[in-house]
Amino acid sequence: MLERTLVDLGLNETEARFYLAALELGAAPIREVATKAGISRTNAYDVLSRLEAQGLVTSEEAGVRNMRVIAASPERLAEVFDSRRRRLESILPDLRSLHVGGTGKPRVRYHEGRAGIQSVLEETLACRSKALLGILSMRDLYEVPGRAWMDELVRRRIAAGVFLRVVRSRSSDIHAHWKDSAEDLRALRFAPEAFETSMTTYIYDDTVALISSRRENFAMTIESAEFAALQRHLFEALWNASTPSNGRAGKRQRTATVSKVG
Repeated sequence: MLERTLVDLGLNETEARFYLAALELGAAPIREVATKAGISRTNAYDVLSRLEAQGLVTSEEAGVRNMRVIAASPERLAEVFDSRRRRLESILPDLRSLHVGGTGKPRVRYHEGRAGIQSVLEETLACRSKALLGILSMRDLYEVPGRAWMDELVRRRIAAGVFLRVVRSRSSDIHAHWKDSAEDLRALRFAPEAFETSMTTYIYDDTVALISSRRENFAMTIESAEFAALQRHLFEALWNASTPSNGRAGKRQRTATVSKVG
């Protein structure tokens, strides 16, 4: 059962048997590990080399023409497979774009619950353009998926070099956090007073991500070049109508105000 699970997770059968044998024997000569794994000693050196490259075993000299094998802890095994999962997730947007491009049809994915919302938010970190547009409801994001989780997402976005231009509503904003900051790769504006939403929208590459409030508790992604272009134009219109977070209205707003007074 253990061997089958390791194979399902990405090791081949020989590697799985060798690792399990080394794990059970502790620090043991390679010939003993090979015997317990049911492979030849010659083949064992090749398997050892592959597992060492993955960080799953180490080896050390133990006398003339003798080598001891030490298996990494099961926790290390979990780290290796988790790293593979993260690498796969990082290229998912590229794989999806190939899939969408091949069919010529938009791809719509629906997720429910906190885990689904977190998954959609994490996907924004892999945007190829490194440019993220957002219309956020901070109050609702602080509820689901929660402030601590969102703060960690922000930290990871900054580490990934993804710049965020974001519009938020003053009425649902938490002004002490997520400020306009070059260091945090964030440009912030506040929407006109009449604009308020409990939904959060992110636009990047050819994808639009929608995150609801806790009341409806869902997230959705739409991968479509045309739909993303439309949402990008609508975002720019809202951005131009919004006020920089330093309180100084943009040129278009001042012009509109003067015209209204006149």
